[in-house]
Amino acid sequence: MLNWYTELALFPKIYWTSAILGTFILLLLLVLTFIGGDSDDMGNADAEIDADNGIAFQFFTLKNTVGFFTLFGWSGLTCIDAALSKPVTIAVSTLCGLVMMSLMALIFHYMNKLSASGTLDYKNAINAVGEVYLTVGAKRSTIGKAHVRIQGALRELEALTDADTDLKSGTVIIVKKITPNGILIIDKLT
Repeated sequence: MLNWYTELALFPKIYWTSAILGTFILLLLLVLTFIGGDSDDMGNADAEIDADNGIAFQFFTLKNTVGFFTLFGWSGLTCIDAALSKPVTIAVSTLCGLVMMSLMALIFHYMNKLSASGTLDYKNAINAVGEVYLTVGAKRSTIGKAHVRIQGALRELEALTDADTDLKSGTVIIVKKITPNGILIIDKLT
């Protein structure tokens, strides 16, 4: 096999090198992704770039570059096999590589949009209806707890009320506002 490679002319040797190395690295990245090796602690350049939330669309990443060289190599070899001229081969293989890079960038861009931060935003609780779990003292005398559905999940949160009477367990309430430290200000739902 080594004899075959050394006897190749420079032009096809460039494409074979690009195709073989690109495919090997792409397969390695794919395996690492599936076994969990594609994480920040492994020194993954894409993970480090993805951590920068200032860039919404990233064209030049490790995976995109490997995808470019993989498709560049294989499409160039296909053009050489079809006996196309060198300029046409270079143009077609570069275009194929750029298309691959663009598609991968778009896929990762839209996959990144699917992720959620998971951070609870208390402002989403305003006007939410819930139920008192632990009695809430009248006129903000004692902190109680209420069950309120926020961001699709039922949460048990601390609550106060400005009402003249205690809000007992089981009382249906509505969230009026949120204190700066995240305590619900609730009132009985009428």
